[in-house]
Amino acid sequence: MMTEETLKTKYDLKELELNSLLEITQAINNNLPEESLYKIYGFTVRANLNIKKLALYVLDDKWNCKVHFGTETDFSEHEFDESFLQYDDIQMIDEPVSPPFDEFKIIVPIAHKKRKLAFVFISGANDKKGDFVNTNFIQALSNIIIVAIENKKLARKQIEQEMIRRELEIAGNVQKFLFPKKLPDNEHIKADRFYKPHHSIGGDYYDFIEMGKNQFMFCIADVSGKGIPAALLMSNFQASLRTLTRQTNLLQDIVTELNHLVMSNAEGQHFITFFAAIYDIRSHRLKYVNSGHNPPVLIHDGKMEFLETGSTVLGAFESLPFLDIGLVEGIDKFTICAFTDGLTEINNEDGEEFGDKELFRVIEQNKEKEPEKLNEAIISDMEKFKKSDGFNDDITLFTCAVDFKNS
Repeated sequence: MMTEETLKTKYDLKELELNSLLEITQAINNNLPEESLYKIYGFTVRANLNIKKLALYVLDDKWNCKVHFGTETDFSEHEFDESFLQYDDIQMIDEPVSPPFDEFKIIVPIAHKKRKLAFVFISGANDKKGDFVNTNFIQALSNIIIVAIENKKLARKQIEQEMIRRELEIAGNVQKFLFPKKLPDNEHIKADRFYKPHHSIGGDYYDFIEMGKNQFMFCIADVSGKGIPAALLMSNFQASLRTLTRQTNLLQDIVTELNHLVMSNAEGQHFITFFAAIYDIRSHRLKYVNSGHNPPVLIHDGKMEFLETGSTVLGAFESLPFLDIGLVEGIDKFTICAFTDGLTEINNEDGEEFGDKELFRVIEQNKEKEPEKLNEAIISDMEKFKKSDGFNDDITLFTCAVDFKNS
């Protein structure tokens, strides 16, 4: 039979538990930051629930002690012992455990949808008998605040993801404006491109730039790395190239300035491979520079030639260690087929690479076709090769055919 004193003790404890629940609930409803919630939790549990020692470990990126009091050890500086992950239910710590966790007598796991989120280690006034420590209530109270904090983390991640999505959308729209709105399609010049970014914004670039009445530039580029920083660097590169082509038609000056730009902006974190060719309609001269890019294929007089002369990648050195300008003279009818390594490095289901050899075979078989049909043949062959497998990089294919033979 319960004595009046025992009943009063139980009544007082229930009242303390109710007060604790109200305090925690009010703190959550007030949308306090996580740090404040942990402080209120620690104060509430310490003041109201007859607990002498406590340590609350919570899983963020790793296990961290968020609350501790009454202990000889500073648990905020002590790593969680992952051997406790085996416990699924509240239980007394009867078997010897490694210090400093031997200060505690009870372990209370906190889980949500079978995922362990936290562990509460406690010792109370008389926790061996459990007379004064309601472990079920500790578990329920801890669960309320931990799940509330998890929901805060989830909401924060959703906001961050939405911000990133919006930033990508804006960057993608900016990037679209920097690509040529219309490619030439007339009796003298026909150009066609296939462009497929790996993400919503890509790191590849292609362009056709008129440089007065008698010259034009054909170019392609690829930035190392992925994500917004790489894409923004390429966007800056595009804008700068357009500005430079209005100031000079000397490829060595353009490439030197672009290398300085990439080095200054990327600080060695990214580099850009770049190919550019300038054709002079009057002299029938094609000048080009290849800065570490996959060699484009020049098709003329029924032959294929790889355009390799140039420099190293842009942004790897303060000053380019070498810079040579390629020259093809007396050329009035030709096709240039350029691409980024996302095309040749695509894999099939067996892990085999599409590769330069297969690409050049398709170009050889279709070299007399107009740019649109040549590109279609290459992409069709690539799709058959990879089958249902995806791709892990941006893919750009840019082809331009020039015919001034009878003009």
